[in-house]
Amino acid sequence: MKCEACGQETFLPFQCPYCGGQFCAAHRLPENHNCSEMNLARAQKQDEAEAVVRPSRYEYRVTFGPQSQPRRQVYFSRKEVTHLAIAGLLIIAVGISSVYYGLTFPNVSSATSALAFTVILMISFFTHEIAHKIMAQRRDLWAEFRLTLWGSLITLIFTFLPIKFISPGAVMIAGPAGRKEIGEISIAGPIVNITLSVLLLGIAPATGLLSPILLFGGFFNGYMAAFNLVPFGILDGRKIFTWSKIVWGLAFTASVALTLVGYLSVAPVLQA
Repeated sequence: MKCEACGQETFLPFQCPYCGGQFCAAHRLPENHNCSEMNLARAQKQDEAEAVVRPSRYEYRVTFGPQSQPRRQVYFSRKEVTHLAIAGLLIIAVGISSVYYGLTFPNVSSATSALAFTVILMISFFTHEIAHKIMAQRRDLWAEFRLTLWGSLITLIFTFLPIKFISPGAVMIAGPAGRKEIGEISIAGPIVNITLSVLLLGIAPATGLLSPILLFGGFFNGYMAAFNLVPFGILDGRKIFTWSKIVWGLAFTASVALTLVGYLSVAPVLQA
């Protein structure tokens, strides 16, 4: 078949969807063969262009990545703040329930004991998580705290039990990072707890009525570091152990020692 524009013999002609003519590859577009229905072709192309730029009614918001934030600065998204607030409420419930089950400090009221337990749990948990966050974001990685379903449920269940456990969520990290970077980010949390444990156990004997409270704080931070350093599952210890067995060994030994010292110091003075 011959092209209706140039007369060239064409084995596989193109049919114009507007005028219906048969054309070769060079003249298949309406503007190349002076299409008699050019107005129709231009109108359809205009409609297609408007469809491309027309905003969708479907809206999806996501907070992911540090791209819109200053580099190497710590930032918190609204969603993260909400998750932190809910985690705080769960920890407050655990602290108050400790007194309900008879665990109090000597020479202070039940309300003061509940407040003390709550403050210790809050500081121990959030400083641990924020340390992970700071280390990750300073390496230009996305890092935000998120509640986890099972962690929140377990924390809530332990609110109604004599023994206590808190793990409502964790800092989630995403981005290109090697084994060393992941190890350094993971060790940050336990290091903060170990530092707090040493500080609290060291100053507790000289604080009078506050001594039992600070001793418990030292014990709990040591315990929290030791637990997170267990090289298993999703715990910090596994990532640190994979990165550096020496660093893991030193940190784990220190945390276990502080846990034992703290327990032996606070157990005789706690009223349960």
